[in-house]
Amino acid sequence: MLNMDLVRNKPKIIQQMLKKRHLEYPFSTLLKLDKERRNLVTDIQELKHQRNVISDEIAKMKTENTDVSKKIRETKEISKRIASGDEKIRDVDQHLHKLVNDLPNIPDETVPNGIGEDDNVELRQNGKPPTLNFKILDHIDLAQNLGLVDLERASKVSGARFYFLKGDLVRLNYALINFALDFLDNRGWTIIQPPYLLKREAIGGSIILSDFEDVIYKIDDEDLYLIGTSEHAIASMYMNEVLSGGELPLRYAGISPCFRKEVGAHGRDTKGIFRVHQFEKVEQFSFSRPDDSQNELELMIKNAEDFFNALQIPYRIVSLCGGELGKVSSKTYDLEAWFPGQQKYREVVSCSNCTDYQARGLLVKFRDKPHEQSEFVHTLNSTLVATERTLITIMENYQLKDGSIKVPKVLKKYTGNLEVIKAT
Repeated sequence: MLNMDLVRNKPKIIQQMLKKRHLEYPFSTLLKLDKERRNLVTDIQELKHQRNVISDEIAKMKTENTDVSKKIRETKEISKRIASGDEKIRDVDQHLHKLVNDLPNIPDETVPNGIGEDDNVELRQNGKPPTLNFKILDHIDLAQNLGLVDLERASKVSGARFYFLKGDLVRLNYALINFALDFLDNRGWTIIQPPYLLKREAIGGSIILSDFEDVIYKIDDEDLYLIGTSEHAIASMYMNEVLSGGELPLRYAGISPCFRKEVGAHGRDTKGIFRVHQFEKVEQFSFSRPDDSQNELELMIKNAEDFFNALQIPYRIVSLCGGELGKVSSKTYDLEAWFPGQQKYREVVSCSNCTDYQARGLLVKFRDKPHEQSEFVHTLNSTLVATERTLITIMENYQLKDGSIKVPKVLKKYTGNLEVIKAT
């Protein structure tokens, strides 16, 4: 959520933000409704003042045994006008609240201009795509040839874009999770396993819910949503609280399954385990002081780079342009790993600084001393590893000529010293 004073008093900043994001948004309607609301509040305050004055007059007139019936009629009429005004305010508030909640975050000034994926700016590459002197298989063929994934039976019991992982691929999946938890634990991040279901108040404060309702799963007849990422649960953990500034930054390593509808995706991405409704993820999340948040962002993307360096997976880092930037984010880096089966880099890590946007929606503040004015924290999130998608990069980059898959050195101890995944 944006600061309403900023929206009201510096409309050019909002207009520039919408232009940079290439978004159509009824900003003039928002300003009109905000002005209407403030006028209504002023009118009601004046009416209440008039009613108080007349009440005082009635009290005085009664002491003088003067007829007060006319004055009483006046107060009743004013009370009706106040009630009508309050009803109008409630109606305006309903529309205004939705519009304010739908306003995206202000992009950082360093965010590149652009509309789509081709306008993202590559910052650096690491590692060279492997040169394989045999026919490259994608993860679907590799996994099915080795009996590691059963998509047909998963479709039978759950529908499209679900899967059964089998055998050594399950071991490799949990190896990634355990390596990721050790990796962040060793760097001082607190491991946390959040609830997998959130109330609307909690999840609605950390996302723009109107944009996500086609993406996240709602539990019928209950005020609960399945999480799309542990970020949303961790962000809301301190809602309506004031933290001690001396505790910041608070850094968490969230481990959870993630559930997403993935509406609208199409093509080969919907086959295999690249774009699925359920996956595991180890997430970095930080509550930061505002003046430290850019450093936190750089720290988090470095953690992700170090992790994929340890896996020896080639990758590149891109800065998302305005048109690609998520609405809650002020600045986002993507780590795109090399997928030999697709012969391209694809996103496996998203690392974002949300500044005070989520904190305003969730009312998460901090102060250094008990009697100081509190201010909003900054929140940041970054994937460390989304395991199903990372399993694909491992299978494709570590495939051998005979169709087996070499296990990355750093993961061997987590798999019982498994060297190679072969057909069973």
